[in-house]
Amino acid sequence: MTCIVGIKYDNSVYIGGDTLGSNGYSKVVRSDEKVFRNGPFVMGFTSSYRMGQLLKYALVPPPVDETNLNHYMVVDFINAVRACLKEGGWQQTDDGQERGGTFIVGYKDKLFSIHGDFQVGINADGYDAVGCGENFALGSLHSTTGDPKVRIRKAIAAAAHNSTGVGGPVTILKTKEK
Repeated sequence: MTCIVGIKYDNSVYIGGDTLGSNGYSKVVRSDEKVFRNGPFVMGFTSSYRMGQLLKYALVPPPVDETNLNHYMVVDFINAVRACLKEGGWQQTDDGQERGGTFIVGYKDKLFSIHGDFQVGINADGYDAVGCGENFALGSLHSTTGDPKVRIRKAIAAAAHNSTGVGGPVTILKTKEK
């Protein structure tokens, strides 16, 4: 339960997220944020704080292959994520298929969404959102332009207004420019 938003803007990616932890019935504002840096990446997660902790503290991304970034993300990066989640005891298996969680990754001016089946998505709109507030945030992002920090705050505010699983202060980080 959360809302993570990513926007490509001016040779960078901005990722923002709420800080609410919720099970649908109760909530707590957490001080361990859902948006963080890991090496050259900025990431924001939904699904599980345990998964996010592993991505932040245990994941060692392989050196980035700039010659084919999509291949790197789909193969090298995802294999490192799968191994990290498995070693950390979080990865799940459902009828023989590995399942992870959902998170957004920014690298320089590239924005990727990683889904539970480990697919790597690239939204053609230049923005994306994940979590229970995803649809509200995407609607907001579609209707706004300009300053990415303002757009992220508006998108998460729309999600918080309409979803019981989104709230708390917002964290926003920016990738290093291309």
